[in-house]
Amino acid sequence: MLNLNDIEVVILAEGDYPTHELPLSILNHCDKVICCDGAANSYIKTGKMPMATIGDGDSIDKELKSKLKFILVEDQETNDLTKAINYAQNLGFRNIAILGATGKRECHTLGNISLLMEYRRMGLNVIMLTDYCSIFPCKDFVKIQSKAGQQISIINFGAKNLSSKGLKYPIYDFTALWQGTLNECTADECCISADGEFLVILDYS
Repeated sequence: MLNLNDIEVVILAEGDYPTHELPLSILNHCDKVICCDGAANSYIKTGKMPMATIGDGDSIDKELKSKLKFILVEDQETNDLTKAINYAQNLGFRNIAILGATGKRECHTLGNISLLMEYRRMGLNVIMLTDYCSIFPCKDFVKIQSKAGQQISIINFGAKNLSSKGLKYPIYDFTALWQGTLNECTADECCISADGEFLVILDYS
């Protein structure tokens, strides 16, 4: 799990703009922000400029486009989030926070969340922050700072021998997406062990 203090760059996608204090604080204080296409429209309204804006240019304000460092990537085999991830990786960034990647369209939300596992396989430390939770990909073992009563979900990506400490309900080798949802932390730390990959969704409360 990526420590929020180690974030090197923020990628702002074109979903719901952050309103929760945690992702909004990270966005406001990070000096390196890469926008996915039309996300630059909202970001610039806050009085800041992204270090780069990436996409096919189909949703960015034409008047703003000329003021930005806009990188045109017409590849339709990847979405704008992955284009921004690739750009950040090519610049040498490994610790990446993704904001604005959920909301507006459910297909984009589901696709963006599932891509977190691909980014981990690329050797990146990524975390997605929404207005409700943090989402991060894991492999084999993760120790999570938590608090009693905090909601947590585990989505299995083919891992075996799933087990946990510090959770209210025992976990197992889930075969359906819903099976690992709506668990609960029971202490100030919880651990998840497995042979393979899984995704953790940790509610803020």
